[in-house]
Amino acid sequence: MGASDSKLSFKQGIFRLAEPQQIPADDRYWTGFWELPESTEDVFSLFSPADIRRTRDNNLANLETLVLAVTSRLCVLRNHPSFPDPELAPERDALNCIRVLTRILPFIYEADHLEAWEDKFFWGARRKRSRRGQLRTEVLFDEADPEQTPTQNEPEFEQAKPLAEEIIDTLIDLLFFSDFTLPKVPASKNRVTYAIWQSGVGCNTPIASTKEFENNRTEILRLLLTLASKSMYMSANILPVKGVKAITYMATCPDKQVVLSVLCSLLNTTLKYNPASWRVPYDHVVFKDQKQILVTYCLQLLLVLILYPIPEPGTGTPPRNSFRYFLGRLHRPQDFQFLVDGMTRILNQPLQATTTYLPGSHKSLTWAPEMIMLFWETLQCNKRFRSFIIDTDRAHDFVVLVLYYAIDQRNDPTKQGLVRMCIFVLQTLSVESHFGKSLNKTFEGQESLPASIRITNFHGTYADYLVTSIYTLLTTSKGKLDAIYPALLAVIQNIAPHVQNLGRAPSSKLLQLFASMSSPSFLFANETNHTLLQSLLDALNAIVEHQYQHNPNLIYAIVRSRKRFQALRNFTLESGQEEIERQKQLRKDNGGELPRGDSIDSVRSPTLSRTPTLSNVPEENSAFAIGDDEDSDAEEHHPTPAPGSPSPSGASRSASVASSTDDSVPMQLRGMSEKARGKMPVGKPAFSRQNSTTSLSSMATPTLGSAEFFTPSTAWIESWLPELPLHTILTLISELAPKISNTGSSSSDTAAALKIIRESTIHSIEPSPIKNYSFEWSPLSMGWYESLLWSFIFAGEMLVSKGTAGVWNNTSIRLFKVQEAAAQTPSLLAPRGAVDAVGSTIVQRIGSLNLRDRASQMAQGGATSGGNSGDRSGTVRDV
Repeated sequence: MGASDSKLSFKQGIFRLAEPQQIPADDRYWTGFWELPESTEDVFSLFSPADIRRTRDNNLANLETLVLAVTSRLCVLRNHPSFPDPELAPERDALNCIRVLTRILPFIYEADHLEAWEDKFFWGARRKRSRRGQLRTEVLFDEADPEQTPTQNEPEFEQAKPLAEEIIDTLIDLLFFSDFTLPKVPASKNRVTYAIWQSGVGCNTPIASTKEFENNRTEILRLLLTLASKSMYMSANILPVKGVKAITYMATCPDKQVVLSVLCSLLNTTLKYNPASWRVPYDHVVFKDQKQILVTYCLQLLLVLILYPIPEPGTGTPPRNSFRYFLGRLHRPQDFQFLVDGMTRILNQPLQATTTYLPGSHKSLTWAPEMIMLFWETLQCNKRFRSFIIDTDRAHDFVVLVLYYAIDQRNDPTKQGLVRMCIFVLQTLSVESHFGKSLNKTFEGQESLPASIRITNFHGTYADYLVTSIYTLLTTSKGKLDAIYPALLAVIQNIAPHVQNLGRAPSSKLLQLFASMSSPSFLFANETNHTLLQSLLDALNAIVEHQYQHNPNLIYAIVRSRKRFQALRNFTLESGQEEIERQKQLRKDNGGELPRGDSIDSVRSPTLSRTPTLSNVPEENSAFAIGDDEDSDAEEHHPTPAPGSPSPSGASRSASVASSTDDSVPMQLRGMSEKARGKMPVGKPAFSRQNSTTSLSSMATPTLGSAEFFTPSTAWIESWLPELPLHTILTLISELAPKISNTGSSSSDTAAALKIIRESTIHSIEPSPIKNYSFEWSPLSMGWYESLLWSFIFAGEMLVSKGTAGVWNNTSIRLFKVQEAAAQTPSLLAPRGAVDAVGSTIVQRIGSLNLRDRASQMAQGGATSGGNSGDRSGTVRDV
């Protein structure tokens, strides 16, 4: 039969599925699903979404039989003594069974009305044909192996594990199957050998491989991802608590050998990949890189498994996530070196791809966000890894790389999920005291960084660089990052007790942040912005109390800004309102601009919104002005960050999702309808993330900019103003101000003041205990995190499939929104026309991302991502 004839026959068979007549399970018709297709494209193009939905909605029995038929055939092939054999047990049959399951499962998952049926069909107890029954069926199809003879007394049916478990077990075995995904073993040995695919963690000797083996692994991994993708068809509020049975089954596998083989194979294949290996320029325009596709699926499935929180049962302790557990047990320095080298190689690639002499000749990798996610997961679950990267100073490399992705993408609305994750990575690192101390090393080679993160005339430490970069994120993100201002400040708080020799420019920037956050416009914007001011004051206090002698630049900046601190101590509702009115009048008198001495342009936006952010708070004169009290032009002599450069094409894939925001419902039920709440498992206890060896203190996120109708009052001010930690700084000012009040602003005067500070001892200030401000998981934050991962997976699949045969394309995803955008103009790199762009932010607000100390005031945050979406289409382009 020719290729066109087989395609026609396959399509005709698909039409028959949806007809009213039920097709018997032993009809030879079913063999066409594994015998006729010749490629993945055949299955995905000929078995259209309309065909699958028509069968699902009009003849569910036939769809059931199809799933059972291809699953049974796959299991028979796996157990066949000759598999893979072109005549007796063709490899083609197994691949087509895998492709058919991959094609139809998302359309089963999207159907809410089939949830009960799906659970019973895939996860209920069942009977299956015994060996005798299978061979009897094969005799009907003339496919029996003559060497196998069933026992006459053997029953045709026997008790079997749930269908989904059998599918998963078969697929895991096929990942390590002789002559299918691994080199052929002698006939006397077991054909399933759990050999690690690549050298690296757990394996020093590489095994031989071929393109055929790698392609077969790719097909299997894609089906495993599809089985796990039930997550996409649940809301972000329910997902972390209810979980996905397929992922639970894989993640709780009790067989240590299987877990380690899968874990190390996925990890090593991902981190061993070298995108910089020699290749023909512009080859990615013409050819698909099958190796890159395999690596993509390896990394994605690895993340799905290790970050998955096992749902807690009503009683007892939930089983552990075996993949996360064993990742946390890694301890050999050579393994950590392998992880670090592989991660940095991938994260560096987008930077290197833009430096070639032939622009666009080397394709940038698209999985940098997933690699940052893997780095974050390893940080959280393996304390030895944290110690390794800090002790070897490799943490500095990751700080710079993470800041690159955060700063470069900060104003791209489609990259906000990535940017926020980068900030949480920095927060996780900053909890370690040794990390804070390591930042005091001089940052050499800063001038070689990309323009978007390079600081002009920079000569300082990594601490200087980090503080300056955080200042950039706070003041130039145009309010897009207001939900994670607490996390950015938490990073400063965590490193503050350990920072030494902070430079003049970063010291000045900390005082500029204080001026912005203590301004009436910012404090009156909503009822919780004062918590940000408190966080910044805590950070300044920590430096003064623990590193006074080593930070004269900051101490001098504080003393020169003493009027602001004194004015804050005497702050009232009336004085604040008067200052706001005065600023409005100044703008009116100056055509919308403040006088030169009243603001610093780098922190001020020309317009005032109802809820100001740090980039658009109108800066006040006198006590609330930005800049030194005695010299408003002092900051002009300090280096400032260079303006951001355009993001390199492909440096970070678009999140390709949008989120809906719902602030009306608190805690983990926010955003859930009554119907959705009814689907929550009965008796579910509070959420906790499993198997993390990190000790995380609790934190809470203030609501930023959500109180649209908030009206400040005297009682409200009195509820928090007395609690502001001003004592340390005011004491410092009272003791030092008289000593340096006669110094001017010249270089010699500044040097004299710094000498006075170094020689002075403040006896009346007692160091407070050092506090850590960590990131703690909640159901809402975990829902955001999982939606972020699955949006990366969805977007990655659209790129792999070139927008034509994506696994989840044209399905009703609910974990995030898929939005269509206008088609792009064809280019030389897309000569056949551009594909539709999808994009919007993963999360517009992250709520309840506990980011403040447990003892601090708890304030409700905004809702997380996970809007429902009825969109059934949407493609992604590489942006």
